Amino acid sequence: MAKKPSNQGKPWTSKDVDELNTLAKRNMSTHLIAFEMGRTLEAIYRKAKQKGISLKSTGQSPYGTTKW
Repeated sequence: MAKKPSNQGKPWTSKDVDELNTLAKRNMSTHLIAFEMGRTLEAIYRKAKQKGISLKSTGQSPYGTTKW
């Protein structure tokens, strides 16, 4: 049986929303955002939609790295 995310079912705080926004702006994958935040993919998608946070790729390498 798969382990449940650590924050599953817990309410979102303004700090959580700020973190989601920051990670999304860094072009981090949605799966990694969910893992880092201890949330499900569904929760990440739902909250991003509610808050108007874009999870679409910017076409840049994540974390400010350069392409070789």
